[in-house]
Amino acid sequence: MVDTYLAALSEKHANLESQINQEVHRPLPDELLIAQWKKEKLRLKEVIAGIR
Repeated sequence: MVDTYLAALSEKHANLESQINQEVHRPLPDELLIAQWKKEKLRLKEVIAGIR
């Protein structure tokens, strides 16, 4: 069960990374949105590290 939870968190983390990369490469990226996504990505990373 923990493995499933870790996999879901890792998938969310990877999806955020993809969204950030897409937004950064737009002509006029939304810096506030990028900052929110980066904070969420960091939070997920900390949760994943805490479980491991």
